[in-house]
Amino acid sequence: MLLCAFLVEGRWTARAAKTTQQDCLKRLPATFTYSQARRLGISDWTLYRLRDERLIEPLGRGLYERADLAEGDQDLLAIAARASRATLCLRSALARHGLIDDIPATIDIALPRGTRTPALDGPISWHHFDAATFDLGRDRLDLAAGQKIGIYNAERCIVDAFRLSGIEGPELGNEALRSCRGPRRRSAGPFRSSCEAHP
Repeated sequence: MLLCAFLVEGRWTARAAKTTQQDCLKRLPATFTYSQARRLGISDWTLYRLRDERLIEPLGRGLYERADLAEGDQDLLAIAARASRATLCLRSALARHGLIDDIPATIDIALPRGTRTPALDGPISWHHFDAATFDLGRDRLDLAAGQKIGIYNAERCIVDAFRLSGIEGPELGNEALRSCRGPRRRSAGPFRSSCEAHP
């Protein structure tokens, strides 16, 4: 028996009948925060019991995932749940586009300048880009369980690699550009507009 409370007419009430683990679990989304679980009426004791029985898995501080719906990259799911504007950029996005041979040691994530950086455990490099051009070349990448995270298109990533060559090194942009100009040659239209937007 587990205790799940429900919000009825502005007051928390406990259901008189016994609530099974599956009943509590069905009310939770695939990835959720501690606060979301509490708003859905899951008590601390029930939440920790679900965790101890491995029906939910902790992804980070106060962030959980249902074990029955667990699939995909756990780090990206945690980032997407904590920061809705998070966008894969630089090495991470270039690797996803197949434009570099590196396996990035950290996940490069961009946020609009002025946005609070969430506290997450994991190998994440946070970058803050100008809010006026943040959405330029930004697409959405589907993750597991209905979650999505932003990802910059190949052209924007190459422009950013050259723009930030003082930090990322000059070879990142050159390698990506060589790969882009190879057998998968792209048209210059979107690339030119990306270059013009990032002086």
